[in-house]
Amino acid sequence: MPGGTLDPGESYLQGARREFAEETGLSLDIALESFADQDHIFDTVPNCLDGLHRRRHFHGRIREKPATEWEHFETTPSTGGPPIRFRLFWIDLFSEDAPAETLFFEGFGAQLETLRTRMERQIDGRH
Repeated sequence: MPGGTLDPGESYLQGARREFAEETGLSLDIALESFADQDHIFDTVPNCLDGLHRRRHFHGRIREKPATEWEHFETTPSTGGPPIRFRLFWIDLFSEDAPAETLFFEGFGAQLETLRTRMERQIDGRH
């Protein structure tokens, strides 16, 4: 679930595509579709940005699933500093072992049920 901030003049869609590539190292050769908006207030997390964060959630599919787990470095973090190491893996949202939305940092899992419902409709052909 890549996330980040918008660059000056960048749309939410452009930012989502850029952050996906920067943080996963994967090529996104299909369209992303917006499926949810979320306002989240950071006020109790030490060393974190304070205030209102407007989140836009996008869903997209990649043509081929890469390795089960992989590592990628974001080489130009927006805050400057050294590259950021990401250890990535897939989560089966329909598995009994899927983590609860409450286990994600600062509300990032809040839209998982919305995403599950959306994916079920696509699988069933009910777009």
